[in-house]
Amino acid sequence: MKNRFPQRGFLLAAVCAAFVGSAFAAPDANVAALAAKEKPALLDTLKELVSIESGSRDLDGLEKISDLIAAKFKALGGEVELIDPSAEAYRMEDTPEKIGRVVRATFKGTGKKKILLIAHMDTVYTVGMINRQPFRIDGDKAYGLGIADDKQGVAVITHIVSMLQAMKFKDYGTLTVLINGDEEISSPGARALITRMGGEHDAVLSFEGAYVKEDKLSLATAGIASVTLNVTGKASHAGSAPELGVNALYELSHQILQMRDLSDPATGLKMNWTISKSGSNRNVIPASATAGADVRVLKVSDYDRIEQQVNERVKKQLIPEAKVELKFERRRPPLEATDASRALARHAQQIYKDELGLPLGADDKAAGGGTDAAFAALKTKAPVIERFGLQGFGAHSADAEYVLINSIEPRLYLGTRMVMDIARGKAPVGN
Repeated sequence: MKNRFPQRGFLLAAVCAAFVGSAFAAPDANVAALAAKEKPALLDTLKELVSIESGSRDLDGLEKISDLIAAKFKALGGEVELIDPSAEAYRMEDTPEKIGRVVRATFKGTGKKKILLIAHMDTVYTVGMINRQPFRIDGDKAYGLGIADDKQGVAVITHIVSMLQAMKFKDYGTLTVLINGDEEISSPGARALITRMGGEHDAVLSFEGAYVKEDKLSLATAGIASVTLNVTGKASHAGSAPELGVNALYELSHQILQMRDLSDPATGLKMNWTISKSGSNRNVIPASATAGADVRVLKVSDYDRIEQQVNERVKKQLIPEAKVELKFERRRPPLEATDASRALARHAQQIYKDELGLPLGADDKAAGGGTDAAFAALKTKAPVIERFGLQGFGAHSADAEYVLINSIEPRLYLGTRMVMDIARGKAPVGN
């Protein structure tokens, strides 16, 4: 296709191919033309977004980028709210007191279906790191901090809405856009809102990026939890009076060892101790020790099981005089594949294959990190699908994060067509 139409955009080439006997059905010419038109505008939006540093704890940056995003959706005709989620935040050990705002844009239509599009504006990077990787284009790659995770998602949603507005498409009942600023710290503020909104919509499309090597949607993601152990003992001279101390390191080691076998390969449950710290000096019996474990689950019900197990094990102490405190934090639920999400994913795959001639996977096995899609699916039977964003690479790296420019038109086309088909009842989303 690329060789036959070297001067044309991908979707324009696909339209042309349809008229010369292509094996796949013709794309929607109007949607294809708009996707090609929006491509340079989307790159401009990406540059704007990437040029604003917006780490999850950078309130100034988050305010600036949320203002920009809000202005874009307001210009597109949306009813826009800037929501401070701090008051209802789920407080974890690393949750900041003040949390970045959520942008919610609502577009009212003439139909009945309610569709939710989600992405996040925050990144893992700290202020000043933009100097190491500013926005730039090199061949088919657009580089920048946070460009793949997840500023491309914000840009793709923005230009899908722009395409729908250009077509004066209003067949949905409500099209809602939700962009949060705390995803990279496990969405302590936005999680409750995302869960409520997920339950109020007929379908949720999440715009984390797809992979460069495997272009596929995700129907399942892992749940993430953490276990923190804090042991308090008593200091004493390690040489002259060790018997007068209470060795917190001994107790911590005992606890770690007795909880080393809680992973369950049969169910995909994983618990691994990953960090520890104790003591202050070589010649002092340590009066404190701490350790942390990473937990991954594939089913929400597995959280209850592993939390009960660690709470039971911790009661068995090596040193009765030591004080042992355990904290289990559910940082993210898993996204579990459902029949509803599988059916809607098949519709997306059909669009990609039949109208664009492109393969699109739909993975119902959890892989990689957790995402906000899991919160959206927590209290709904509606389909929730992840990775409608651009193909990208290098998330959380300091100098190698990019998206594939050639994935812009196909993803704009797919996202727009999905909204249209869901709105018109042509895509399976249940009642």
